[in-house]
Amino acid sequence: QVQLVESGGGSVQAGGSLRLSCAASGYTFNNYCLGWFRQAPGKEREEVAGIDIDGNTNYASSVKGRFTFSREDAKNTLYLQMNRLIPEDTAVYYCSADSFPYDKTCEFDYWGQGTQVTVSS
Repeated sequence: QVQLVESGGGSVQAGGSLRLSCAASGYTFNNYCLGWFRQAPGKEREEVAGIDIDGNTNYASSVKGRFTFSREDAKNTLYLQMNRLIPEDTAVYYCSADSFPYDKTCEFDYWGQGTQVTVSS
């Protein structure tokens, strides 16, 4: 059974940093699409960062240069380092993974429970 568990959320002032973690069990990362998403109140869920099956990382324009998506395979853990946070980054953040390897369309089937990030001005 696949489980993704996020941690590391919290409240921070604008300009601050947080690092989110996503611990996976029953799953390995190689050859799968991986992603970090967020959903703010009243808004649709959006992908903020993703790793494709070739290991390439991409970012939403709103976070590029401020967020870094990384992985530590030995610990089966994903990370989202978030720097220079702004109030617009306030949301629930989710990690997600594809259930099919080598999936070029990156259909995200597994989801964590989410972790709240609140940025105050």
